[in-house]
Amino acid sequence: MHGRPQVQVTRKKEKVLRARSTGAELVWLLGQPHLGDYLDFVKTKVIGGAELDPRMLADEWRAANDVYAELERSEDGYADETKRRPAGRALKPLVRRLEANPWFRDSFDNLPYAVERVELDRLVASQNHVERAFTGRFLKRLASMSEEELFHFCLPLDRQQPPVTITRLASDRFVFTSPSTDFRAHTPRILRPEEVAHLTSCGPVSAFAGIALGFGSNFLSAVRSDRRIVLQNGYHRAYALRSAGLKYAYCVVEDVTRKDEMKLTVDDTVAEDPEFYFASRRPPLLKDFFDRRLARQLRIRPMQNHVEVEIKVRSSIATDWN
Repeated sequence: MHGRPQVQVTRKKEKVLRARSTGAELVWLLGQPHLGDYLDFVKTKVIGGAELDPRMLADEWRAANDVYAELERSEDGYADETKRRPAGRALKPLVRRLEANPWFRDSFDNLPYAVERVELDRLVASQNHVERAFTGRFLKRLASMSEEELFHFCLPLDRQQPPVTITRLASDRFVFTSPSTDFRAHTPRILRPEEVAHLTSCGPVSAFAGIALGFGSNFLSAVRSDRRIVLQNGYHRAYALRSAGLKYAYCVVEDVTRKDEMKLTVDDTVAEDPEFYFASRRPPLLKDFFDRRLARQLRIRPMQNHVEVEIKVRSSIATDWN
């Protein structure tokens, strides 16, 4: 085979106005980095946001920032006292099944971890917004869950996937679209013919170069450094559990002891300023989404998540002088 296929992947979120749609309800945590992000989000994504006075929005953000200054005094060290304990003996079969799953193994393959029952209120929040995606009726069901049901809700292996549509733009360009913000391209792979025996071509095949598109493992997970735990994934479910009155959730907690380890697992927001989340006196916490002084409810335009894939193949012949 001559040449090397190149796959270019572009991911973007695009607002899509739908007839008779009132949009999704979002809770935004004010007073945290960065004010410019908040003003831009309201202007471009919130229904009616372009008509809101930016000065009023900045005043709200500033007032919340002042509340955080007070919390640095009244709740200094609060984030360092998160209650946690290992999953109980009765749940060990569920933990073993979880650990045997390939999604889990690929997601937590390089750092020490534990599956634990953690206190929700003291989890550090690096994400400054969360969607209120669950109905009141569903929240009532959450409040009466058994420990096994709670485990499955936090760390699901069997779940319905959001819809995905595929559009072919040209012979070598495709767009994949989903309403889920979790939709993304996975790591490119080389496949041998025996791995995809049902596929045919115009001649004998040596290999397939491909890229999978889909979703993340989506387990409720966090990163711990010293005594502080930063929530990484599962914000919507953590918010729903707290809304239903639950105080604890099952979570995969990875342990980091140095910055190089942190780079392997934390998201970009935490990686840019790890001291703020792991060492500040009073970082933003999950419970802050329920504090009226700090959180604002917004109704946003429906959005779609687009992943565009472009395939380029270049062939060449090199002379072997040996």
